[in-house]
Amino acid sequence: MDCIFCKIANGEFNTEFVYETENIVVFKDINPVAPTHLLVVPKKHYSNLSEVDDKNLLAELMETVQNVTKKLNIESFRTVINTGKEAGQEVFHLHIHIISGRKLEGLG
Repeated sequence: MDCIFCKIANGEFNTEFVYETENIVVFKDINPVAPTHLLVVPKKHYSNLSEVDDKNLLAELMETVQNVTKKLNIESFRTVINTGKEAGQEVFHLHIHIISGRKLEGLG
């Protein structure tokens, strides 16, 4: 599979992980939309949220968001999961955006 996030999660690039567990990696987005823009990525490939059949992984993804924001003392943030091209998904490997560090407008 030629998935950039699979390669990053497998250590094929010199990507610095902000946080890592057995199942998940967290790293900085290379095209940040705010001063803090992190990606929470499962190591196992799922094209999008709709494909995940592992409730434990879903819980671990949310726990990871909590752990990372606490570790970095981020009190105010937005999480985004784009599912599908029309929703804005560009990399077809499930990932959660953690965005913070400026006032975020739109999308109520």
